[in-house]
This record gives sequence, structure tokens and C-alpha cells, in this order.
Amino acid sequence: MSVVYVESGAGRLTFGDIAMACTIGRGGACLAAHKREGDGCTPLGTWAIWGVLLRPGKVEATGIRLPWRWVRANDGWSDDIADPAYNRPVRLPRAFSAENLIRSDDAYDVIVVLGHNDAPPVPGRGSAIFFHLSEGRPTAGCVAVERKDMLRLLPLLKPNDVMEIV
Repeated sequence: MSVVYVESGAGRLTFGDIAMACTIGRGGACLAAHKREGDGCTPLGTWAIWGVLLRPGKVEATGIRLPWRWVRANDGWSDDIADPAYNRPVRLPRAFSAENLIRSDDAYDVIVVLGHNDAPPVPGRGSAIFFHLSEGRPTAGCVAVERKDMLRLLPLLKPNDVMEIV
């Protein structure tokens, strides 16, 4: 097991000898127990790295060792606390609120799914905490890096790796 370290206060991500700038949520960092849906806070803690979602035509899948799949046009992630599928991947359209995984910007060209609030999900404790590409501004609670940095790091990640946000 290897650890991706995120120093939230410094805006720095390290993995072994590799270091890069990163962005966290607009609400800063918070204890996972204090995380609430929509607060823009990045939860502190150690989170499993489950796998990768890639946008077809935007990035190559070469060398990825984590489980991965292509994002499809109707892929979403439930962010509705009333949804029985809260903080889970869902198909769109749907009767409950869900984030569309196909965005107009490039932030979700690469989505590394983190194991925050997923065993089991507690409604309202935060959904869709991802590691994704930088939007040039703070995230909604995720960790983000520039495309070149993500593409350098992605092939190095493997099953059982974790992200520790401090």
C-alpha cells in the first residue's frame, strides 16, 4: 500500500518523491465527522482509492493499474440526501438530484474515486469526494491537480493505495 499525501493547508500533494500543487474545497478542510453535503469542505482522513473514471476522447487509459472504466453520457453520482443511492454512481436522468459526470469543463476528464462516506454512506455527510483535474479554482470538496500532474501520477497508483488528507 502506498499513500498519496495531501497537505491541505499548504496546497501540496506528494506521492513518494513526486510533489505537486493541489487544490482543495472552497470551504477549506474539515474533520470528516463535520463534513456536510454542499459545504465545500474537503474531509480530513485516509480514504481508499477505489478506481478511475475516464472521459472518452479526452485521456488515454495506457498504463493505468487501478480498476477503471469510461464515463458514459448518462453517468451521474447521487448527491441527494433523500436518495437511497446517496453517494453512489447512478444513471441519469433520475428522480433525485445527481451530479452529471460529463461536465462542460475538463475537470472530470479523470476522476479518481475516493472511499469517503461509502461504508455505508450516511446521508448528508458528503458525496462525490473525488481526486480530479484542476478547474483553476477551489473545488466543491474534492482534491484536484493540473492535468500534466495527474497524468504523471495516475499510472503509479495501484489497488490498495490510499489518499491521506491532513
